Amino acid sequence: MTHFGEHLTYDGYNGDYTALNCRETVSKALSDLVIAVGMTVLSGPEVYFAAGNDKKDPGGWTGFVVIMESHISIHTFPARGFISADVYTCKNGLDVEAIKQFFRARFKIADEEVNFIRRGTRYPLHNICQPRSA
Repeated sequence: MTHFGEHLTYDGYNGDYTALNCRETVSKALSDLVIAVGMTVLSGPEVYFAAGNDKKDPGGWTGFVVIMESHISIHTFPARGFISADVYTCKNGLDVEAIKQFFRARFKIADEEVNFIRRGTRYPLHNICQPRSA
């Protein structure tokens, strides 16, 4: 094992307003992506409307699903045609191309920015701490 987990950040541009502005689409995307990447749901998905502010955020939907392997989150900004998502897992071997294709298809993304991070590159191979006795 060379690392503990993998974290993919996905930023999609020029997406479909209707898809990005639909609570059910975001919720179903979270559920379907868990299946697509072979993970296990612990809780969720939970999706909420987040109102905009007077700065850079015009508002949109934010959602997450807690998975046994970590979490997936999606934040949409329909008025900007933008989506920002995180797929983080302790399971190695994320299919980055499949995840990119998933977001392109689900939200009709025209352009994207993707970052892939290996997490815990110095994760211990054995337990190093002992529980305290009472």
